[in-house]
Amino acid sequence: MRSNPAEFEFITPTSLAAALKLLAERKKGWLPIAGGTDVMVQFAAGTLTSQRLLSIWNLPELRRIDVLPSELQIGAACTYTDLREDANVAREFPLLALAASWTGGIANQNRGTLGGNIVNASPAADSLPMLLVYEAELILISARGERRVPYLEFHTGYKKMNREPDELIRAICLPRRFSGYISYGRKVGARNAQAISKVCIAGLSQVKNGVVEDVRIALGSVAPVPLRLTETERMLKGRRIDATAIMLAKKTAADEIKPISDIRSTATYRAAVVNNLLAEFLEKLGKYESPLNNVLAHWNALPAEAAEKEILACCGSQAWARGMAKRRPIAGEADLLVASKETWRGLSEADWLEAFRSHPRIGESHSESAIEERRSIQWSSQEQSGVANTDDAVKLTLAKANREYEKRFGRIFIVCATGKSAAAILEILNRRLGNDATTELREAAEQQLRITNIRLKKWLSKR
Repeated sequence: MRSNPAEFEFITPTSLAAALKLLAERKKGWLPIAGGTDVMVQFAAGTLTSQRLLSIWNLPELRRIDVLPSELQIGAACTYTDLREDANVAREFPLLALAASWTGGIANQNRGTLGGNIVNASPAADSLPMLLVYEAELILISARGERRVPYLEFHTGYKKMNREPDELIRAICLPRRFSGYISYGRKVGARNAQAISKVCIAGLSQVKNGVVEDVRIALGSVAPVPLRLTETERMLKGRRIDATAIMLAKKTAADEIKPISDIRSTATYRAAVVNNLLAEFLEKLGKYESPLNNVLAHWNALPAEAAEKEILACCGSQAWARGMAKRRPIAGEADLLVASKETWRGLSEADWLEAFRSHPRIGESHSESAIEERRSIQWSSQEQSGVANTDDAVKLTLAKANREYEKRFGRIFIVCATGKSAAAILEILNRRLGNDATTELREAAEQQLRITNIRLKKWLSKR
């Protein structure tokens, strides 16, 4: 039966200090709420037991993401949309950004908060295994002061946690030291979105010379609390991933999990899914090889921002560079080119246009002030060598065709000029002038991808 609104008291304090003062009055039994997505479900069902609701939604201290030298501090009232859209989260903690994209629909992502997900304490919550593998810490605050709690120690049982009634989670702290890790995240549910998971998994690992140096594995929906597979991790460290290691990992994990049967799934099914997901993660690690060369090895180990800057000249799109840095570590040239293609084709039109603008017109040169990377200038010169050595008449015709293209499409003409003469480029340009806008954008994007991959090969060989 639906709850009666007249029976509830709702208050919105104007500051964090005011909220903490109210919570210190324990006898009044205030229930802190932020986005209220779970509270509204209980309210609609008539099962909301607390009738005194304390909104912390608009407290600025809880709504920011702070980048510190050693950690990222995420305010407890930051929403899943905040997590999805934050560049620092996407770069350094891609599993958390991934989990945020899984959680409910857009409306829920706009209101649901990370802190609310934690204190709601559902073992099926999508974001919580990610916090476990990233070794998050929680800053708990009350009128008495602050304390830090490792997230691994926060959930003490089903819907039980290491939090006093007068405490709020102020921030979730993630150490900034996982940029070189291989990451893996999967959610198994009735649908790809807007479904509570039957099982979800988060995995992080470092592999060197085929040996697992470090590994972290966490699961949701297989125990009374979000679960870190510490025994399985211990067994895998120092091993090469082969059929025996995968078999032992499955056996060890089966002893650590405690799935139940409920309306969403059965314990047997959940155990089978854990086996399959764990094997998939480990097989990914087993295929990882030492980097192709020193350039890639160095790049894999760089901090995220430095890695983006290092590779940006290969494409010219900031979003592409961010996406490539997120996919590290990358084992070799073939994997690098696949990652480039998949990242490029997942970008927006605005990102493509940014890459196009990083090029000089065919037959012209960038001044050094027009682009940060000398390497890009050098590569453009190499790519257009067939135009530079042609006669003046062809250059003038090409310049005229360039202007006609720009007038028609509003951007410079993009073509992979490597190995092409000026006459061949002019023929391509004249043909593409007949394209409609959509066709031409796609053709320009494919040409940019070819240019990018040629440059990636040059980057690997230091040419």
